[in-house]
Amino acid sequence: MSGIKDRLNLTDVVRALRDVFAADEVNPDDVKAILRAYRSNPKDWKKYTKFDAARYTRNLLDGGNGKYNVIILCWSEGQGSAIHAHSNSNCFVKVLDGQITETMYSWPEKEDDEEPMHVLKKTQVNVDDVTHINDSLGLHRMENTSHTDTTVTLHVYVPAYQECLTFDERSGHREKCQVVFHQNLENTLELAKEDSPSLPTEQEAETALSVLRL
Repeated sequence: MSGIKDRLNLTDVVRALRDVFAADEVNPDDVKAILRAYRSNPKDWKKYTKFDAARYTRNLLDGGNGKYNVIILCWSEGQGSAIHAHSNSNCFVKVLDGQITETMYSWPEKEDDEEPMHVLKKTQVNVDDVTHINDSLGLHRMENTSHTDTTVTLHVYVPAYQECLTFDERSGHREKCQVVFHQNLENTLELAKEDSPSLPTEQEAETALSVLRL
């Protein structure tokens, strides 16, 4: 992708993503390039963080005009997600602070089988690393395994979604889980007011599935 500055601040990242998604088709490598071009700077993102001792938090940075969303996730010591799918969405993750461990799993062969989940691989993701997953690649769980340090990650979901499947590691049982935001920070970004997006409708989310070329 041409035209990306070598160094971006977080507002530049959001603007660059909006420019990319203004096109009819989007190359996933362009999304990765934008995230990789940004070098994490706590001065950019620290004011958007919110930690909770009970669970990790999801803080909406940009609703993406229905095509995607940008979220900052805050993980206290030892916190992790459930094993989950992504509702046919593409998930891009960049570590802003600390480390996150990604464990990838294969899909259970049958929905009603009672068998342990099969681990495909486990990866430690460090500051400024960028990862990508979608349902065709498998399921995953993200976890801050540190007992002393917190972790902050930046996520881009294409399209945004309101619920996903979660899985029990021991039995493979699945259930639907509602996705919630602990903070909506869209109006706090230093962007032009007329550029402020709204959250996607269900129809917009379905349309966005065809935008990303894989």
